[in-house]
Amino acid sequence: MATTEPSYPDELSTQPDHAKHHARTQFDKWAASYDRSWLNEIVFFPTIRACQEEIARWQQRRGELSYQLLDVGCGTGRLLTTLAADARAARLVGLDYSSEMVRAAQHKLGARGEVVHGDAEHLPFADASFDVLTCCHSFHHYPHQPTVVREFYRVLRPGGLLIVVDGFRDNVIGWVVFDVFVAAFERHVHHAAWSEMKTMLHDAGFAHLTQRKLNVLAPLLISVAER
Repeated sequence: MATTEPSYPDELSTQPDHAKHHARTQFDKWAASYDRSWLNEIVFFPTIRACQEEIARWQQRRGELSYQLLDVGCGTGRLLTTLAADARAARLVGLDYSSEMVRAAQHKLGARGEVVHGDAEHLPFADASFDVLTCCHSFHHYPHQPTVVREFYRVLRPGGLLIVVDGFRDNVIGWVVFDVFVAAFERHVHHAAWSEMKTMLHDAGFAHLTQRKLNVLAPLLISVAER
């Protein structure tokens, strides 16, 4: 089945390089205060717990083996540092488009993992490099989302787990939060609808897809699939 690009605002779809530059500049400035943001309690911490729960369920099905994980759009590495306590996490890698976020994450993670500067549309890793791939609260910044999803598929091993968490904009609260306020603040963003995310994942080849909504006042869409 052919993959169709989602319908973006004209400014985002026609100027992808500008959108990426804007996001990188924004997050370079935000890196120093990112971990003190009020978003931790209402968005980031629930997301980390959700990722841990999904990985634990996946581990139970596969026999508690060790795993190698890539966190795309890792920010300051809060998820990675949390997962570093898991003895089964044999390799933890973060990737971010913001060099300041990369610097902050590597400082925090230390020898427990590695963080690289890179573009989600062109992941600098070989095919089938990871068992788990997480992408939390950065997907809406990517101008070509189906391309990114195909890259996720490419670097995951067969049976590998994908977890994508982003804003849920399919009810009134989510639409106001993400399509009005977040879009006005961050600019050049596109929060994929529930059905749109489902189509992208299926078209890329992912299977066993489940989706659920988390939170009320800042609703999140959690999409989980396997390669």
